[in-house]
Amino acid sequence: MSDQTYQLAALVIYFAAMLAIGYYAYRRTSSHEDYMLAGRNLPSWAAALSAGASDMSGWLMMGLPGAIYVAGLIESWIAIGLTIGAYLNWRFVAPRLRAYTEVSRNSITIPSFLENRLRDSSRLLRVASGIVILVFFTFYVSSGMVAGGVFFESSFDSSYLFGMGLVAGITLLYTLFGGFLGASLTDVVQGVMMMIALIVVPVMAVIALGGPGEAISAVRELEPGHLSFAGGTALTTTAVVGIISALGWGLGYFGQPHIIVRFMALRNPSAATAARRIGMGWMIVSMIGAVIGGLVGLAYFAEAGNDVGDPETVILTMAQLLLHPVVAGFVLAAVLAAVMSTISSQLIVSSSALVEDLYKVVGKSAPSSRVLVTLGRVCVLVVAVVAALLALDPDGTILSLVGFAWAGFGASFGPIILLSLFWRKLTNWGALAGLVTGALTVFAWDAWGTDLYEIIPGFLVNLVVAVVVSLLTYRRDEEIEQEFADAVKLVQVRETTAS
Repeated sequence: MSDQTYQLAALVIYFAAMLAIGYYAYRRTSSHEDYMLAGRNLPSWAAALSAGASDMSGWLMMGLPGAIYVAGLIESWIAIGLTIGAYLNWRFVAPRLRAYTEVSRNSITIPSFLENRLRDSSRLLRVASGIVILVFFTFYVSSGMVAGGVFFESSFDSSYLFGMGLVAGITLLYTLFGGFLGASLTDVVQGVMMMIALIVVPVMAVIALGGPGEAISAVRELEPGHLSFAGGTALTTTAVVGIISALGWGLGYFGQPHIIVRFMALRNPSAATAARRIGMGWMIVSMIGAVIGGLVGLAYFAEAGNDVGDPETVILTMAQLLLHPVVAGFVLAAVLAAVMSTISSQLIVSSSALVEDLYKVVGKSAPSSRVLVTLGRVCVLVVAVVAALLALDPDGTILSLVGFAWAGFGASFGPIILLSLFWRKLTNWGALAGLVTGALTVFAWDAWGTDLYEIIPGFLVNLVVAVVVSLLTYRRDEEIEQEFADAVKLVQVRETTAS
């Protein structure tokens, strides 16, 4: 058999496994809460790997190695910022959010939590949150479909549209029927595949170059600046702004609905401790592998006398050249796993925004759980179709598409989530004003086109506006005060019991 036949066989096995997991999850999904949140019974290991896999997307397997390949270690500041942000998110937000969403009328989406937490009788906050989720997730899901199209185009010389359609279709199938549980369990498998691929491919490339010393020397000889965290030049104002912007990616974690919804699905608040350790271990190993892969890829292709073509395919191309076709096929499947895990998670959260946060608000009657599950599946389909239409004509790199959506969520929800969990005086009007100004700032800053990543001004503007408006509109509410105290107590009790 040809190499391509082996690789296609590996992909078929992978696709079949994902659909089988989706069917398994479908059999275990009966209620609306099951479909949206897996019945709040997600084990620590599943939450950790699911959050990591749905977080990283094609960015980890394609975007980051490609950026390192082109510019060197200066691009690794994004990885450093993300690692710090992820740790803080797991350490402080995860247990408090799990407890508070249960105490606050058993909220199963971020918008419903904000409405319940702040007693927003106007319902404007819930509607605005749902709209923001739909807008930015449409961009986000579209970026994943672009990554799928680029993957098949570069790996199998197929058409971009065929690859994009195949990835979108398979992901849609197991998400449509398996819901949150299906997305989470497939994420676990996909997360493991991603980590193994990011260990195996760089190690094989280093061996091919003669060892770590030879690989570093080869990179230094080709591009000395690639081994510098400052890009090989003096720290100019532009370089400093670039580093600050890269570190600013870490701010995004506090507001990513598809990540923090995993916290809400944990079995209890104390489960966040084990999940944090597993998730951070996975993330650090995978990040290091992606950075090393991008660096050694530069030396490997120079020595081989080949041109990688698209830098974002450096891991894919090295896998095909260095590994047995079957193993390379599973590495290619790992790249698809990175893309599909994120798309599935984002489709579920988008569906919840449409059903829980928009339909329920405008609906005149309360539908049954069975009807809600059906509506959830219809909404998954609708969001997928819209995102696919946007992906028909890809514009920009995967990293830039992901970057805009990441900034949108981080600047819109990040400060509001933190304030709602840790500040008693946040009001519904303060949250609404902050959310809207944060989102608008991201759009305005992106249109302005400065070097500073738009998440930073968006996050700060949101924070200031939310605090100022809350102080102006704050009225003490004993029910809210008691609920805040109950959430804090639940975290403390569970942490004491766990220890």
